[in-house]
Amino acid sequence: MAAGLHGLIRLHEWRVDEKRRRLGDLLRLLGDLEARAQALESEIVSEQRVAAAVPAEGGRTYGAFALAAVERRERLAESIAQAEAEVSAARNELRIAHAELRRYEIAQENRDRRDAEDRDRRERIELDDVGIQQYVQRHR
Repeated sequence: MAAGLHGLIRLHEWRVDEKRRRLGDLLRLLGDLEARAQALESEIVSEQRVAAAVPAEGGRTYGAFALAAVERRERLAESIAQAEAEVSAARNELRIAHAELRRYEIAQENRDRRDAEDRDRRERIELDDVGIQQYVQRHR
């Protein structure tokens, strides 16, 4: 039965690792989306400066750019919101998987402690028997 617990522990460690990897992937995706959003904001500011510097040309082209930028901003905001929801769900899954793993680890620790106590008790009994036998032999 103890071997069964070790196998379950390994299985749950693997599951926890998989959940951590997935969470890491989602966090990287979220970071990438946030970096894109920041880059878009910088690009908007840059285009506004160019349009202000050259009003004749900038006025004509900035309108189309602004419309496209607003659409990109909305799509990025939706993607970020979706990624944040996925990150939250992945964190919850990781928390649950870690709690399961911890239950098996605690059960194994308890078994190991009881086994060690049983071994110590048997060893004390054997040593007491040896001591009693030696005492009896010396006093005969």
